[in-house]
Amino acid sequence: MDITLKVNGTERRLAVDVRTTLLDALREHLDLTGTKKGCDLGQCGACTVLMDGQRVLSCFTLAVAAEGTEITTIEGLAGEEDPLHPMQQAFLEQDAYQCGYCTPGQIMAAIACVHEGHANSDDEIREYMSGNLCRCGAYPKIVAAVRQAKPLMERA
Repeated sequence: MDITLKVNGTERRLAVDVRTTLLDALREHLDLTGTKKGCDLGQCGACTVLMDGQRVLSCFTLAVAAEGTEITTIEGLAGEEDPLHPMQQAFLEQDAYQCGYCTPGQIMAAIACVHEGHANSDDEIREYMSGNLCRCGAYPKIVAAVRQAKPLMERA
């Protein structure tokens, strides 16, 4: 099936099988490998991207269902010459990663956490972010990063 996906502000035409997930379309067809394939069962959050500003698990979303939406991946947050997104900067400053595998999904979910109004307390952040797993256990630092980025994101 021929579809057009708007990813990181650019429309891209693809020929995909109707069963192709958004995750596979991003990684295999568009070479956007920042979005990770973790469990491929919708349980770990490594594949989190934003669709029309809301977090979605791209392993659970069919590419054809994403047509007509605005998809943002980790690659779309800041260009090579641009400053980092406030959440990316906060993750760096708070050392909110270890192995880094889950970090793109964590950052995308954290952005949605702030935009959707779920970053008003540490408990609220932890609850919202509970769908994104970190095998290294960087959770306290992830919460600190969300807290740090929130006021900067609200001003932008």
